Parts: sequence; structure tokens; C-alpha cells
Amino acid sequence: MSTLILALAAGAVIGLALGALGGGGSVLAVPAMIYLLGFTPVAATTASLVIVAVTSVTAMCAHARDGNVRWRTGLLFAAAGIGPAMLGGALAGRVPPAVLTAAFSVVAAVAALRMLRSRPPADTPAPVRPGRAAAAGAGLGAVTGVLGVGGGFLAVPALVSVLGLRMRNAVGTSLLVITVNSLAALTMRAGTADGLDWAVLGPFAGAAILGAWDGKRLAAKVSGHTLQWIFGLVLLAVAAVMLIDAAM
Repeated sequence: MSTLILALAAGAVIGLALGALGGGGSVLAVPAMIYLLGFTPVAATTASLVIVAVTSVTAMCAHARDGNVRWRTGLLFAAAGIGPAMLGGALAGRVPPAVLTAAFSVVAAVAALRMLRSRPPADTPAPVRPGRAAAAGAGLGAVTGVLGVGGGFLAVPALVSVLGLRMRNAVGTSLLVITVNSLAALTMRAGTADGLDWAVLGPFAGAAILGAWDGKRLAAKVSGHTLQWIFGLVLLAVAAVMLIDAAM
């Protein structure tokens, strides 16, 4: 199978995840870049930030039209995470590839387990707690910078289980967090973008954007609790594969 076809297929799946689940795009993009397209771990994490940033903007606009973006909560998360994301992005190039892969898999597994164990939030939206939102946002920013993920696969569990947002609001709000965190991390990774294959990234990103619109429609038809379980199971499977690879 040609590289272009693989890039288009992977991009469509990642866009679908972002549009439907508000995260999971980057946690799927990094393995796709490494195992399907032959990118190094450092190049894969940088490329995933580019793809996830542009796809998240598209998906966020669709969710915002339906009123599913909690702007105050999202901006608190994003503002608190900018500094840690930039610092993590500056340090990422110094981390050995095997360590990056192992750390990525562990963080994904923790987020998956928390998502699977958390109870569905109440129908009444919880009030925003600035302190908790800022603390969670700072942690997400650091993870974004170092591991090259947008933070949505951690933001969604945090928004649901820590701040009590309903799943659909968590999905829409996480896309705002992903966009800001990804752009902040990319500013510190400019030196790692020189060797990226833009002939592959372009089609990849285009397919992801189209997939995000389909994901948004899927999210409107599936219950929040079902989305939460799908999200957790996908993350757990990806984490297991990458942890096995890092140990070999």
C-alpha cells in the first residue's frame, strides 16, 4: 500500500476521533506516523501537532455552533498550559526516542483507565472552579510539549471527571484546549519541522479535516456514556501496543 493511501486513511481515522471524541487524534497520529509512515519519534510528535492543530480548529467551529464549547473553562485550561507546553516543547528534542514512546504509552493508559472508571456526569453542568481548571491545564500543557500530543485525550477525562462537564461539552471544550496547546508547543519545535515530508502531511491533514466533520455528526447520534467508553478502549489498546514496542 502506497504511503499516500496510508496517510489518507490514517488522517481520516484521526479526524473522526477528534470530531467525535474531542481528543485521541494525536494519540493515534503519533503511532500512525511511526509505524505506518516511517517517521522518527521526534518527527512524528512534531508532525502530529501540526495535523491536530489544524484539524482541531475545524472540529471546534462545528461544536461551537451547537453550543458545546465551554469557553471560560477552555480558556482557563489553555492559558495555564501555554508556558508548560512551550517549556516541554523545548525539552522534547533531548529525550531519547524509546523514553518518549514509553512515556506516551503510560500517559495514554492512565487516561484510558480513568475514563473507563469515571461515572457519567450529572445533567446539570458543574460550575467552573478556576483553581482546578488552571492546575489541570498546566499539567496538560506540559504533556503536550514533551510528547507532541494536543492534550485532548487527557483534557476530556479531566473535564468530565475533575470539573464535571457533560461529555458533549467536554468534547467541544477540549478542542479549544488542543488548538492552543498545540500551537504553543509548535513554537518551540520549529527546529524539528525542517525534515518533515510535507507531501505526506498535506494529504494527511486534509483527510483529517474531512474526517472531523463526520466525527461531529457521529457524536450527535451516540450517547455521551458510549462515547466515553469508546474513547477509553481505543486509548487503552494504543497504549498497550506502544508499551510493548518500547519494551522490545
